[in-house]
Amino acid sequence: MPDILKVILDELPKVVSSATFEGANIVLYTGDKSFFLKSDEKIRGLVNKLKKRVELRASKEILLSEEETKKEINKLIPKEAEVDNILFDDARSSVVVEVKKPGLAIGKGGEILKTIKEKTFWTPTIMRIPAIKSKITTAIRHTLFENVSYRKKFLNSIGKQIYTEWSPEKKDEWVRLGFLGGGRQVGRSCLLLQTPESKILLDCGIDIAASNSDKFPILNVPEFDIKELDAIIISHAHLDHSGLVPYLYKLGYKGPCYMTAPTRDIAALLALDFIGVSYKKAESPLFKIADVKTMIKHSIALDFNVVTDITPDVRLTLYNAGHCLGSSMIHLNIGNGLHNLLYTADFKFARSRVLDLAANKFPRLETLICESTYGGKQNIFMSRKETEDILIDTINKTLERKGKALVPVLGVGRAQEIMMVIDAAIKEGRIKKNVPVYIDGMVWDITAIHTAYPNFLSSYLKTQVFQDKNPFLSERFNHVGSAKERQEVIEGGPCIILATSGMLVGGASVEYLKNLADNKNNSLIIVSYQGHGSLGRQIQEGVKELTFEGEKDEIVPIKLEVKSIDSFSAHAGRKELLGFVNNLNPSPRRIIVNHGEPSRSLDLASSFYKIYKVETSVPRNLDIIRIR
Repeated sequence: MPDILKVILDELPKVVSSATFEGANIVLYTGDKSFFLKSDEKIRGLVNKLKKRVELRASKEILLSEEETKKEINKLIPKEAEVDNILFDDARSSVVVEVKKPGLAIGKGGEILKTIKEKTFWTPTIMRIPAIKSKITTAIRHTLFENVSYRKKFLNSIGKQIYTEWSPEKKDEWVRLGFLGGGRQVGRSCLLLQTPESKILLDCGIDIAASNSDKFPILNVPEFDIKELDAIIISHAHLDHSGLVPYLYKLGYKGPCYMTAPTRDIAALLALDFIGVSYKKAESPLFKIADVKTMIKHSIALDFNVVTDITPDVRLTLYNAGHCLGSSMIHLNIGNGLHNLLYTADFKFARSRVLDLAANKFPRLETLICESTYGGKQNIFMSRKETEDILIDTINKTLERKGKALVPVLGVGRAQEIMMVIDAAIKEGRIKKNVPVYIDGMVWDITAIHTAYPNFLSSYLKTQVFQDKNPFLSERFNHVGSAKERQEVIEGGPCIILATSGMLVGGASVEYLKNLADNKNNSLIIVSYQGHGSLGRQIQEGVKELTFEGEKDEIVPIKLEVKSIDSFSAHAGRKELLGFVNNLNPSPRRIIVNHGEPSRSLDLASSFYKIYKVETSVPRNLDIIRIR
């Protein structure tokens, strides 16, 4: 591609003073008020011709003052929208208005935004305030604003790299995929995609349940050189997919990290918690808060179904994965149509109470990389009704014997799903109304992030939020925010407790278990996947007593009822995995199976081959596959 900015400037009137990149987006600036307000048709023509996103902004000299702009915004946006904050990004001639009710602030057909632009020449963006105050979302937004000048230079440099002249005639075309983690295992997912032009990392996670030697992706290989890495793409925020990314920035990576906005916020929160857990264990943390901030500064947040160039020969589109808030399937168009790859990461091909089912229609697809967490023949999930009935029945029996029901949950996804199941059951009278439901650990903070991004929730929940009936704000949920409050719950009467971590690897759930395990009236309801080596897996396998380390080691017998319910999983079960491939449009020519215990991965790959007559492979860690 020739100098795309010069091409654009040559086609436009001289009133366009400059052109720059914001990642793959092209941004133009003008000091001519009339052209700024009346150039829509001209810009649309450019977009259609170049097939790139082009945006026109006002130069600083014609912007209304910040003080006058604030007055106009407060005058134009109705009070019912509840404006909370107005933030100016003068480096980009944009203004962000944080409100409680975005729909009212935008106006019918975007009329209010259009009027703000006409009167002030600032480009307005409306952001939703989380219904539950989210410290992390607020902190991230402020971090991005504090670093606007740096971000502008950074995004421009990314654009220059993306639009480097590239021609497929120049070199042999090939695509290689290396497995640095997640091959025949669940945990430390990390794939390295290589072409003659690009090196891209797909996820970079930590296996929190593993021993130190197997905890991290295998990065000390000749193919991986952090100085040559062009981009990182994160499918979702769970630590086994995102946990090592801040460490890469600590090592000196300075490139972009692509993900959805909810993934960015939750990944940052989980990374900060990972640091906190290290300190609690009297261990030196792998990375510091400054490294998490560096990750945020270099993040590029994308919405679903938006095509974005990320290197000269790779285009990225994120699709809904239905696994947790903001989780995405990663679709890569490589070499201008040479090869199309879909990396599912973790996905759910069924509707849940919190999310819609994963996408299954794509423009083109040759190679599928499919997870297999529950891919074995025995991994047949019950129907959602049966699953919820078992949970509710176990809770009710526990409450009848005056016990406490402890549900260890993954803070991201599973916690919110169980909250919605319990909320619905209480509304329907299936669980008694006055039972206290306690939320402990990181669950509350992550639930707050859910309220900030309703567009990523299921159609039903999104409608509820927009109608001001947010079920996450139910009075029945009690936030436990201190050790003292936790002790009051332990000493109190019958109740339901949702606490992290879901695998009982540290966190509030372990504190509750330590105090509740020796009482047969209580119950432990396991609703998450339990990794090898985790305390949860040991209990599932029948261990009869637990040793808790401290000043004096404490041995606690397991007397409480233990109930495992796999079918709540946010992963696709065996039938869903087969159904997903059956319904894929278009059908892949090759399927690579990863992210599963060896027997399950091999079993699923064999079934794909037999049923769909498609080439399959199950790589081990350190395997490299040439896919083109």
